[in-house]
Amino acid sequence: MSSQPTERSNSSKNSPAGSAGVLERPEEPAAQLNEDRDTLVKIFHQMVLIRRFEEKCAESYSLGKIGGFCHLYIGQEAVGVGAISALRLDDYVLTSYREHGQAIAKGISPEAVMAELYGKAGGCSHGKGGSMHLFDADVNFLGGHAIVGGQIPLATGVAFASKYKETDQVTLCFFGEAAVNQGAFHESLNMAQLWKLPCIYICENNMYGMGTSLQRAMSSQNVASKARSYELASESVDGMDVLKMREATQRAIKRAREESLPTLIEARTYRYMGHSMSDPGNYRTRAEIEKYQERDPIKIFTKTLKDNGLLSDSDIAEIEAQVKEEVEKAIRFADESPLPDPKELYTDIYANPIN
Repeated sequence: MSSQPTERSNSSKNSPAGSAGVLERPEEPAAQLNEDRDTLVKIFHQMVLIRRFEEKCAESYSLGKIGGFCHLYIGQEAVGVGAISALRLDDYVLTSYREHGQAIAKGISPEAVMAELYGKAGGCSHGKGGSMHLFDADVNFLGGHAIVGGQIPLATGVAFASKYKETDQVTLCFFGEAAVNQGAFHESLNMAQLWKLPCIYICENNMYGMGTSLQRAMSSQNVASKARSYELASESVDGMDVLKMREATQRAIKRAREESLPTLIEARTYRYMGHSMSDPGNYRTRAEIEKYQERDPIKIFTKTLKDNGLLSDSDIAEIEAQVKEEVEKAIRFADESPLPDPKELYTDIYANPIN
């Protein structure tokens, strides 16, 4: 495969945020069904699980069971599930603070994620990380990072370690479009291409950095095109289509494993909730949100599976029932899990406590 940079765009260039939005584009053909039924059903199950899990998180937050910041993934499920489904179990994922869904997709149990959100000892970070700091080295999920763009150089370092050890592992790094304006993004892409690192940078372009639209914050709004400055392969993908996300990530993984080359993927998506649970979302209209909900990623994938005779209405109802029980089990586990022992304050720290 050529190591020359590529850019495939599934959307119009520099379309403004707001009522027009980055997802405005001509009708596109659906992604091809190149996977077996079991794989497709598993992907569907994960997307529904993440959606229902996040809905329950919103409910628990309102009840005061989840404290601090809480950033939900509702609307963006196709990005995380599509990309992570293409990985091997030993590949790495680093991401930002909107990571509940990605953590579940990478293999952390819903119980461990929910308990962490509750600040309980049964959480994946033992109740000390909360919503923004999920971590599980056993499944190579390396955070959950609250500093905007902070995970980008860390992922670049992880990819360097894989190349140094000649393991052929790949690193996925998720971040929002607001992180693209950080110097760490540009420094990392330059280094990854210069050193030929197996890192895949996935920008989840949901059009808003907190309450600021992309149009107001970025002079050139085509994120994928920024890779040209570093002669890095790039691709712009419909982030509301889980199969297109999976296929784009598979291409990038092939490039990373076979040629040790990085890729930038711009996933054009949309979040239906506010930036966090404390965000009233006054910077956009209900009409705008409803317009993007017409291209809901779960709705799109459900139609694809039904049209191809892979899922019936009864199959979908059965999956919904399974997911409901999984989420309720996670809630029970979080409720029943104890609070961390105060001694946990002195574990997993960089220096020994002063006696």
